[in-house]
Amino acid sequence: MNINLHIDRLILEGLAIEPGQKRSVQTALQAELAELIAASGISPTLAGGGALPETRVPAVHLVDQPSPTQLGTQIARSVHQGLASDTMTKR
Repeated sequence: MNINLHIDRLILEGLAIEPGQKRSVQTALQAELAELIAASGISPTLAGGGALPETRVPAVHLVDQPSPTQLGTQIARSVHQGLASDTMTKR
């Protein structure tokens, strides 16, 4: 099965990310999300095909001053949790 996931915009409120750190956050997020989807998939609703114009995912609770890699990993886990649930918020 092939899964194509496109995240057009990720809003990170209240985080001070330096411009040079954005790529590291993105890389960590992509790697962790790919691993999580490969290991446990996504909701049956999405696996059958479809698109979500928007979805809200659980809040990310960060430790003080996470590294860009830690931040990307934690965001990916939250996004995956939202995509794996059949109770996703759709707008």
